[in-house]
Amino acid sequence: MSILFSSLSLKNISLKNRLVVSPMCQYSAVDGFANNWHLVHLGQFAMGGAAAIIQEATAVSPEGRISAGDLGIWKDEQIEKLKEITTFIKEQNSIPGIQLAHAGRKASSGKPWENHYQIAPDAENGWQTVAPSALAFRPEKDIAPRAMTLDDIKKTITDFQLATKRAVTAGYDIIEIHAAHGYLIHQFLSPLSNDRTDQYGGSLDNRMRFLKEIIEAVQHELTTQSLWVRISATDWATDGWDLEQSITLAQELKQLGVEVIDVSTSGAVAHQKISPAKDYQLPFAAAIKKETDLITATVGLIKEASHAEQILQDKKADIIMIARAFLKNPHLPLYFAETLGDHIEWTNQYARAK
Repeated sequence: MSILFSSLSLKNISLKNRLVVSPMCQYSAVDGFANNWHLVHLGQFAMGGAAAIIQEATAVSPEGRISAGDLGIWKDEQIEKLKEITTFIKEQNSIPGIQLAHAGRKASSGKPWENHYQIAPDAENGWQTVAPSALAFRPEKDIAPRAMTLDDIKKTITDFQLATKRAVTAGYDIIEIHAAHGYLIHQFLSPLSNDRTDQYGGSLDNRMRFLKEIIEAVQHELTTQSLWVRISATDWATDGWDLEQSITLAQELKQLGVEVIDVSTSGAVAHQKISPAKDYQLPFAAAIKKETDLITATVGLIKEASHAEQILQDKKADIIMIARAFLKNPHLPLYFAETLGDHIEWTNQYARAK
């Protein structure tokens, strides 16, 4: 059997293969509540053989949403539908995960098919954004965020902790903290978006402090759940966050009990210089894996079974996370297994299609 369809044992859970669905925003919630769209969207991946499914960026507070259509987990009433989703995923022998997030200065945006840019605080579906510093993502278009006070930071850390508690109640077995793509935690990490002069800005240790304190708070709520963190390993911009800092951060996260590092790139600044191509993000995951010995997931433009298998054969990552290709084919693992000549279990209702 290929490595791609071999199991991977973590501390308390086991992935039946190495294919995991990346978080993908659906912009289809109302007041943060999940609905049948989310049930069917996420459930189809479980039916199609994915080892685990990480739910889209789910806001820990209303102001932490990217858009008014984002999922949320800031109140107990939101748990009921999420529990229905996790129950179905588990019934299909897959593992439900959730990505806990706060968008920071990139919040208050429109749905991509309506208006992908920021909505003014006084307009419908808009609100005042917050960030480590009063620096707008697009200075020529966006309203500057409000710089967070120490009380704001403390509250946000508590929001992540309470969201984790609700996620555990809802039945998620993987908790991923979103520290990538230019959202709030990444904004603290990058010197291009953080010009604070207190204990949360300046030195690398200070810029990492916010994430580390979130991890420490979240750990209090975990029982058997696996803790993952998604990072952007580089800003693709001069004097920004880079691989060297990412390796240092990953080493710190490992000491704090993070089990998987999910390595992506970019998103911190609008002036980033990036040329997406096959494997353009893979060297970052490979370097972090080599230097930290953490279980590492890689992402980005992985569309073929042979490509995914080669990454694992070369020991450049341990987990393959895919987004767009799963949208195109929700049963991607079944197709990949057939391509590689592996025989994997199909759900009984679909077995006649083998």
